[in-house]
Amino acid sequence: MQDAEMTNDERHYLVGGGIASLAAAVFLIRDAGVSGDRIRIYEQLTVLGGSLDGGGDAEHGYLARGGRMFEKHFACTFDLLDSIPSADDPALSVKDDIMAFNDMVPGSSNCRLVRNGKPAEDRYDLTLSPLDILDINRLILHSEHGLGGRQIDDWFHPGFFDSNFWMMWSTMFSFQPWHSLIEMRRYLRRFIHLFPGFTRIAGILRTRYNQYDSLIAPIINWLQDRGVEFETGTTVTDLTITGDLSARQITGLTLSDGKTVAIRPQDRAYVTLGSMTDGSVLGDMDTAPPLDDSESGAWRLWRKLAAENSGFGRPEVFCGDTGKTAWHSFTVTLQGPEFFEFMEDFTGNRTGTGGLVTFASSGWTLSIVLFHQPHFRNQKKGLYTLWGYALRGDREGDFVRKPMWQASGKDILTELYGQLNLNAEQIAWFDNASVIPCRMPFITSQFMPRSSGDRPKLRPAGSQNFALLGQFVEQPRDCVFTVEYSVRSARMAVSQLTGRCDPPPPVAHTDRDPLVLMRAAKVLMGG
Repeated sequence: MQDAEMTNDERHYLVGGGIASLAAAVFLIRDAGVSGDRIRIYEQLTVLGGSLDGGGDAEHGYLARGGRMFEKHFACTFDLLDSIPSADDPALSVKDDIMAFNDMVPGSSNCRLVRNGKPAEDRYDLTLSPLDILDINRLILHSEHGLGGRQIDDWFHPGFFDSNFWMMWSTMFSFQPWHSLIEMRRYLRRFIHLFPGFTRIAGILRTRYNQYDSLIAPIINWLQDRGVEFETGTTVTDLTITGDLSARQITGLTLSDGKTVAIRPQDRAYVTLGSMTDGSVLGDMDTAPPLDDSESGAWRLWRKLAAENSGFGRPEVFCGDTGKTAWHSFTVTLQGPEFFEFMEDFTGNRTGTGGLVTFASSGWTLSIVLFHQPHFRNQKKGLYTLWGYALRGDREGDFVRKPMWQASGKDILTELYGQLNLNAEQIAWFDNASVIPCRMPFITSQFMPRSSGDRPKLRPAGSQNFALLGQFVEQPRDCVFTVEYSVRSARMAVSQLTGRCDPPPPVAHTDRDPLVLMRAAKVLMGG
């Protein structure tokens, strides 16, 4: 494929202000030698960072819609972060800060599952049957060919979904039985080296603060120092594409204020498709988030592009059924340490070292995480924050007889009290607490069953001056719902569109390491 000619006069336009675009901007400057003032990023929201968010204050409470886990084989992500000064110490890179933090606060859960108000006795047992083990191995060894459009529950028998393995797997990665079998296979192969520590969530790396403060803010500062232009509160509503499948270019961007931006042949455009957190809405202590699952700029743009241009995928496959892609999270701000001290005794983990605690028999499939404190850089001393979510918020709770999708902040606390068997004195720890529930209609949209062509290629046929980025472009072997997937797409796009930096390294093939396979087999067999 012949690209449009690059010149020293080229400009680079990035649609979307999430981690994919921010990473692409860093790679353009650091690796491709582009001056920062030749780069412009458009973002429909007033804040950058996409799904990697975190904010709030002591008066109104703090909020993080979600979080992403890391592990040592995220080569593209750590290459990116190795160039960015950390939030607290500019002499230390963000990568080095993550490693230092995880040395200081090593993760190893003693209480991954809770049942009947106490740590589950079988929490270190995967409770897999011989048939389950056989089915897992058959899937790992099966090629992706022939799995298109199939769901996870097309492969496994019903008893598999009652196992501890599935409870831990599904809540750790947010898989549902109706999600993509192809993606389940990719996850099994990509993260098979983590199996020995799976019941303890060992091997997972975490950031010091929420991921806006730890990742996004330092990247924004680095880009601003180099003159990158940000246009927040600006939606790109259309792209003008000329040519045919043998050679086509983006020649213009249409903005939400009606203005158009001309894209010349020597310019480059990078377009993030879709959004996991598009349409997010909040509730409060007395009100559940509204069930208004309307699409905004990211999905509308993709739908328009796909309807008018060949090779842009099928967005409706991913965003067409929010009943299967939504869940609710919540962030709790507490006025004192008592609940955290209680949970340290309950779980046997120092705060920040345990990771996800799942109430395995709860109707909502409720999980919480007590992060290392403070979790927000501006968090007021004496306040404590925890996060949680319900994988099955469509079902009734055990102590609140309504789906979590209809639950206010007070309702969520009532369900939590019941799951932990808290008494009146312990419930008083939550006096003056703030709970912010958040509905994300498309949070697992990237997991929906897909077939060939549903996700477009990073460079659609004939693409000369543009590339597609993010969670909804096809990249062999790698796994969605990870920062690595977005950053890898950015690195590949910059490499291909500029020809001035190396492509990303291959996805780690730990599933081809005999020792890794032996250890994984031992774990699955209960050894």
